Amino acid sequence: MNQMMRPRQVDGSAPIEALAGTVERVTFHNEESGFCVLKVQVRGRRDLVAVVGHTPAIGPGEWITASGAWVADRVHGLQFKADVLKTTPPTGVEGIERYLASGQMRGIGPAMAKRIVNAFGEDTFTIIEAHPERLTEVPGIGPLRATRIVEGWAEQTAVREIMIFLHAHGVGTARAVRIFRTYGHDAIRVMTEDPYRLARDVRGIGFRTADAIAARLGMEKTAPQRIRAGISFALQTATDEGHCGLPLEDLCRLAERLLEVDTALIRDAITEELRGGDVVVNTIRGEACIFLKGLYTAEQAIADRLVTRAQGAPPWPAIDLHKAVPWIEGRTGKTLAASQREALKLVLSSKMAVVTGGPGVGKTTLLDAILRILVAKGVRVLLTAPTGRAAKRMTEQTGLEAKTIHRLLEIDPKHGGFSRSEENPLDCDLLVVDETSMVDVPLMNALTRAVPEEAGLLFVGDVDQLPSVGPGQVLADLIGSGSIPVARLTEVFRQAAESRIVVNAHRINTGQMPEPALRGEESDFHIVEIRDPEDGVAKLIEMVRERIPRRFGLDPLKDIQVLCPMNRGVLGARNLNHELQRVLNPNPPASVERFGWRFSPGDRVMETQNDYDREVFNGDLGTVSRIDEDEGALLVNFEGREVAYPFGELDTLLPAFATTIHKSQGSEYPAVVIPVTTQHYTMLARNLVYTAVTRGKRLVVIIGQKKALGIAVRGGQMKPRWTRLREWLVEAGTGSDR
Repeated sequence: MNQMMRPRQVDGSAPIEALAGTVERVTFHNEESGFCVLKVQVRGRRDLVAVVGHTPAIGPGEWITASGAWVADRVHGLQFKADVLKTTPPTGVEGIERYLASGQMRGIGPAMAKRIVNAFGEDTFTIIEAHPERLTEVPGIGPLRATRIVEGWAEQTAVREIMIFLHAHGVGTARAVRIFRTYGHDAIRVMTEDPYRLARDVRGIGFRTADAIAARLGMEKTAPQRIRAGISFALQTATDEGHCGLPLEDLCRLAERLLEVDTALIRDAITEELRGGDVVVNTIRGEACIFLKGLYTAEQAIADRLVTRAQGAPPWPAIDLHKAVPWIEGRTGKTLAASQREALKLVLSSKMAVVTGGPGVGKTTLLDAILRILVAKGVRVLLTAPTGRAAKRMTEQTGLEAKTIHRLLEIDPKHGGFSRSEENPLDCDLLVVDETSMVDVPLMNALTRAVPEEAGLLFVGDVDQLPSVGPGQVLADLIGSGSIPVARLTEVFRQAAESRIVVNAHRINTGQMPEPALRGEESDFHIVEIRDPEDGVAKLIEMVRERIPRRFGLDPLKDIQVLCPMNRGVLGARNLNHELQRVLNPNPPASVERFGWRFSPGDRVMETQNDYDREVFNGDLGTVSRIDEDEGALLVNFEGREVAYPFGELDTLLPAFATTIHKSQGSEYPAVVIPVTTQHYTMLARNLVYTAVTRGKRLVVIIGQKKALGIAVRGGQMKPRWTRLREWLVEAGTGSDR
């Protein structure tokens, strides 16, 4: 054994020794905790040494010094367990090349690393730091790529410092790159002065992480700064669950559990926050509630704009329905039912209206008739929907171009927000919004801000589906307020009634159990009973991989979507993604592992945040097309558009062989498979199962326990959301005092 220092005993523990060498291979590295298993070439030893320890970032080729003890692991044999592990950039041509090729620096893969080291040898790091203009001497490196390499080097150095700081304060380091991009070289100063800023400013850093840093820095539990941050976090948690405000007593209880301080201190802090104007108090259903100011003013502004716009005549000439209906029926070959004619009359005579109804009730036929009549009259129409899939479906159904709301409003990634607003309104006489149940308060606020006052608005959607993932229940509040004309279609048409999916969706919506297909009967709706969740995993995999493809000719990777009530549990989206990835994409040509997931070409993936720079949004589905080792990036195809994700930024991307029902809103799939068990108890609700069932176009399979399905169907809707839009609409319509 090559000892760098004489072993010594500390308090009867194992002798402390030192070790130094070059990292040959990183066997394992958890970016969150920093835990790593390294294979190290130690001077004087022929065999590689296994070193186990913690370090924020590590790559092959780096030189490490470690202090710790040798331990004999029953499974892995002799290892050096490092209490302290320090890394320095590598020396030597081989080490430098291995370090550059490790994927730690953006824009450099194995081939580029070899070319750089061939050009500069052991002077490579000196050239990058002191003479970066010489990088253009390397074949394949132009001025732009040289700039990116230099920026990557500077960023890597700064990020490493931040990681070490975070690591020293007992928190994970996976978000260090984002912290650096938010604060730049001021990151450590900001974290030291006000660690709670991290929770406010950096996506993926929550209150608990910031609180852990604050505690390590010596902040008292009762510090006013901490309590105010805890109140904001409690309110933010409520908005993550869809609320716009929270009853005062609920907020106090939530904050007390979170902060572990006396309620009196929390009430004092809320009073201070109210004085400062960051939070606002008002009533919802007669109960005093606290709101984050942004959401409060957004709901109020939506109500003001909608009530103002609903008044007056529509911006198109009066339509003679006695002439228009025969004309449209002749053009489409479809006869409008009495309910559709009434809805047509209501919409065409209103400047603003809502059309709602479940599957098979003729919403698409009605919308097609409205648009054909108005377009023939020269009305300038814009169509929009919250997701790419919903917009694409709208285009296919109407023959007119539909855009996502984000594209319609023209994202301005440089300055944040949208280019379209009151100063730069949309150019239309009528805006039609489909899948309105999915639109949350912030997005509806941005959309109504951009609609010209003289234009009409038509909201289309199924109010019985789940409300938006984000805060609010805009469509339900619009309908419930009675301030806007509503056409509710309820009649299921004969052709649609032949589908068990449609029939059972309506049964579920009225609190009745769905009817399974009879044995041997050809059907688009099936229920497969299971004993327990573990039994269900095997059945679900068999169903997706073999039975559905064999019987219905569907592709398991492209056509079948598993929709789960929740992420947790063996039949939750998280576990099923691991299981389905293993069997549906078992031997990919390449893969990259980050943040606990493997990503490979052919994998279906989902974006879980709104990414304005890439123009990819929460819930968007894509397919991994390839891995670019040179650039250190994963390329994902979203609706025909290839988007690059550097390996360090894969934390917002998830495999999507299985996804939650909430995340499936606005999408339709040829086939859906829905696990429903008592393990999902906290999420079982009628509108959850109804939403899942209505996502399937050709086939719906429920795999579950009858008891769990009964709890969901008979149990009513999910917990009501605390929103004030309905009351704002009523008050704005009646001119009430606020």
